[in-house]
Amino acid sequence: MNSAMSKTKNNSRQRSSGFFRRVLKRTFSGMGAKIGAAWVIILILTAVFAPFLANTVPLLAKQPNGEIVAPFLRYFTVEDVIFLSVFFIVIFLLLTPLRRSFGKFMLTLVTLVLIVSVLANLFVKPPALIIYDDFRLQSYKDAYEWQINAPIPFSARDYMRDVRETPLKEPLAEGKFTHLMGTEENGADVLSRMIHASRVALSIGFIATGIALVIGVILGGLMGYFSGIVDMLGMRLVEVFESVPTLFLLLTFVAFFGRNIYLIMVIIGLTSWSGYARYARAEFLKLRKQDYVQAAIASGLPLPSILFRHMLPNGIAPLLVSVSFGVASAILAEATLSFLGLGPVDAPSWGQMLNQSIKASTFNWWMAVFPGGAIFMTVFAYNLIGEALRDALDPKVANRPSRNKKKRNKKNNEGETAA
Repeated sequence: MNSAMSKTKNNSRQRSSGFFRRVLKRTFSGMGAKIGAAWVIILILTAVFAPFLANTVPLLAKQPNGEIVAPFLRYFTVEDVIFLSVFFIVIFLLLTPLRRSFGKFMLTLVTLVLIVSVLANLFVKPPALIIYDDFRLQSYKDAYEWQINAPIPFSARDYMRDVRETPLKEPLAEGKFTHLMGTEENGADVLSRMIHASRVALSIGFIATGIALVIGVILGGLMGYFSGIVDMLGMRLVEVFESVPTLFLLLTFVAFFGRNIYLIMVIIGLTSWSGYARYARAEFLKLRKQDYVQAAIASGLPLPSILFRHMLPNGIAPLLVSVSFGVASAILAEATLSFLGLGPVDAPSWGQMLNQSIKASTFNWWMAVFPGGAIFMTVFAYNLIGEALRDALDPKVANRPSRNKKKRNKKNNEGETAA
């Protein structure tokens, strides 16, 4: 019996992996999904390597004694360490056999990220005050034989105030420094803040959606598996949370507890799980009478194993569509809050920068075009991926022959008839 169960598990895993491969192939066969994925990849790389792309502190320098040093490492923040660590942890796990098991992959990833976060908060202690003007002094430059700066030699918090000029400068305006996208109201470089603001958009999208997904899958799975009174009570809870206005709740919490980016992530996650619960409930209601589920119950497997090891992999596909739209909604909610002046205080944000376009007496077009364009492209990219994934999972659309294929078949039939 054990050998039969193991063969059943292996066949189920092979079918599941084959199904996901086909879905991914169909999803990214269209141009829209490729454009969306390319933008998301650019966003991830920009967020991860932001200190290397935009930094006032030199990246590498050679001292007179011949030693090569990296001055910017002294100013590495906890956020910098976490983003780099998570990126390389994900790459490492994808290259290991753990990628074959989604549960083990996610458990290992979450555990390692928590360990890195704790260690980073304990041991990473950057200077509390950084005077960026010191790095532009000739005396600092003369201390090294040579130095390599970042492509954008301005940090996100490098407020280069000049009493002789207004802080707001248009892109490529003449002056002592050249700013490709201009400066904001405090004199900081817009392109540098755009790069570092991608971290807020990326983290709030994935973390808030991850919280909502976990809650929705657990509650929706329980409702679909047990049905009856559990389903009825769960649906009433879903309806209660669906009636909560997320934006007004965010405004209330920000007014009482301050503008904390982590609090914003948690609130968005706790108020947007109801949609995932509905999808999970529908899938589990359909799957609970399947033969392999009944066999798992008859074998005496524990409930978590039945729900999340056997049923969830076969019902997660529709949830992935909702996840892509949920990430876009979370980014848009944070941008709206920041535009209203209630976003994170220290961290640069696209919505916060967009708000600066209308603060002055005149309209500053560069403060509207660049941050607004980044918000539009990010939300649009996730929507493109979600639409493509939904079409790939729809059997009517997936099995529909393309127009080009129809035309080729028509031409072939006409050629055969003429022959």
